[in-house]
Amino acid sequence: MLQEMLMTTIVVVGSLNMDLVVHAPRHPLPGETLIGSHFQTFPGGKGANQAVAAARLGARVCMIGRVGIDTFGDTLLAAVQYDGVDTSFVQRDLNTATGVALITLDAHGQNTIVVAPGANMQVSEADVIRAESVLRRADVLLMPLECPLEAVVAATHLARQSGVRVVLNPAPARPLPTELLAQIDYLLPNQLELQVLANGETDLLTAIRRVQQQGVRNILVTLGEEGALLAMGDQTTHVPAFQVPVVDTVAAGDAFAAAFCVALAEGKSLLEAVRWGNAAGALTVTRSGAQPSLPSRFEVMRLLEVRGE
Repeated sequence: MLQEMLMTTIVVVGSLNMDLVVHAPRHPLPGETLIGSHFQTFPGGKGANQAVAAARLGARVCMIGRVGIDTFGDTLLAAVQYDGVDTSFVQRDLNTATGVALITLDAHGQNTIVVAPGANMQVSEADVIRAESVLRRADVLLMPLECPLEAVVAATHLARQSGVRVVLNPAPARPLPTELLAQIDYLLPNQLELQVLANGETDLLTAIRRVQQQGVRNILVTLGEEGALLAMGDQTTHVPAFQVPVVDTVAAGDAFAAAFCVALAEGKSLLEAVRWGNAAGALTVTRSGAQPSLPSRFEVMRLLEVRGE
């Protein structure tokens, strides 16, 4: 098993943000001011979260992205490097500040997030091409959408040319060109992101079919506390979530995506990979913060064992 782990490589193209988190009894209404309980900062960004999560689960991880030349950038690079992520292809941007995310966390652990992407939006096709040698040798390419679409498209093209499996987490939600969707091996949206890709369709199964008609091979919809729905062609399979006490839902989707990719890279079946995703997501919501809450490989395997998986 150890040899299998060390041979799997995941490349992440995505964002690095500093998360500025305010705890409040509930989310404010438009125009309303609330008094929060306390304030915290955590290393975050969907790309960095997914990279750290995959590294903690045993994969070799290389990240492509950008941060500014500032204190937040220093902190974020140190955080992902601490978990063994290769940051050779994370550029320091001379003209743009590191990205930040403003997060309000309510008493039930649910969050609202506003991102100021900063240097993340300077990630370019050239940045991706610079990492071509690593990308072509990867087992899986994992990408969220917190950087320019041109970088996502460039990475997808390179991966497809080399037979690398492409996993796209289409967050934040936005319409995507059919030409890109047709090259994705596994699409990992939540229900809102799926609805956007399906031109506003709210019925889950109808939305899945609409997106499949755009050429997506496999769609894995995360359903929060209800688990996930795997759609392959006309077949759909619901994989229930692990029921756990919720403290903070930040980064749960990132943990799911990373665990799914690690399991996929190690040759596990799709259903096993989804269960790994559910387990990692469940463990993440039991703790506060983005990267601090991401589980280790031992914790995921222990939860699967205890729950009979």
